[in-house]
Amino acid sequence: MAQLGVSGKRKIGRVIYHTFCLALCYVMLYPMLWMVFSSFKETGSIFTSAAKLLPENWTFENYGNGWKGFSGNHFGVFFKNSLFVTALATVGAVASSAVIAFGFARIRFFGSRVWFACMMITLMLPFQVIMVPQFLMFQKFGWNNTYLPLIVPYWFGQAFFIFLDMQFMQGIPTELDEAARIDGCSTFGVFYRIMLPLISPALITTAIFSFIWRWEDFLAPLLYLSRPETYTISMALKMFSDPSSQSDWGAMFAMAALSLLPAFILFAMFQKYLVEGVATSGLKG
Repeated sequence: MAQLGVSGKRKIGRVIYHTFCLALCYVMLYPMLWMVFSSFKETGSIFTSAAKLLPENWTFENYGNGWKGFSGNHFGVFFKNSLFVTALATVGAVASSAVIAFGFARIRFFGSRVWFACMMITLMLPFQVIMVPQFLMFQKFGWNNTYLPLIVPYWFGQAFFIFLDMQFMQGIPTELDEAARIDGCSTFGVFYRIMLPLISPALITTAIFSFIWRWEDFLAPLLYLSRPETYTISMALKMFSDPSSQSDWGAMFAMAALSLLPAFILFAMFQKYLVEGVATSGLKG
């Protein structure tokens, strides 16, 4: 009986725990659910029925209106622009951060600790601090109204990704490096043949984070892009909201719901690697 009592208490505890987690999950997801369901409401009834999650009259008109875009550019153009910028910036961030992390983790050079400290300090600098000097610098380069300011900076390493990759590398035994060098591998060979395959979870993690951050970035495109045909999704969504006239909220919510799909699909596909990469567990068993 005592055993049954303990088992019953554990079942009740699990029920309470999962109920609490589901309730918390619903609270966290409610704003996104509200946006998605509002995209199926008529524009005039979105805020009058804001307290209701499900629409009374379902309509797909918002998706058609939103996809038409504005200024002669349909929304597919903005998706293409965002994919172009995000893909190149992500590749640059992942590749450059891995190379720099390998240098800090495996190569001993003069002033390495000082440079590592400088890199870590940059984690404390918000983008708003360097926004003005960076804008003036890119303006002198003639990069305004191009995608270069949105791509090139990420080809020189990102402090958070460097630290993540470095922590993962430090969990890999140095004996593997020594064995590879005995077999004739150069420093680049050790990095390419030994290190990269072993830190693939960390690389996938940095790719996911970089993709999501670049995909949803609004401030940088706002600073450097002024032609509608070059707008990214974040800028295009902003154009649906016009304080001086009536905003097409239905179309904006519809396109915002579509803009969630790439990040959601990426996360769903690589969730396993994301968890493993954040854990930075290195080699196992």
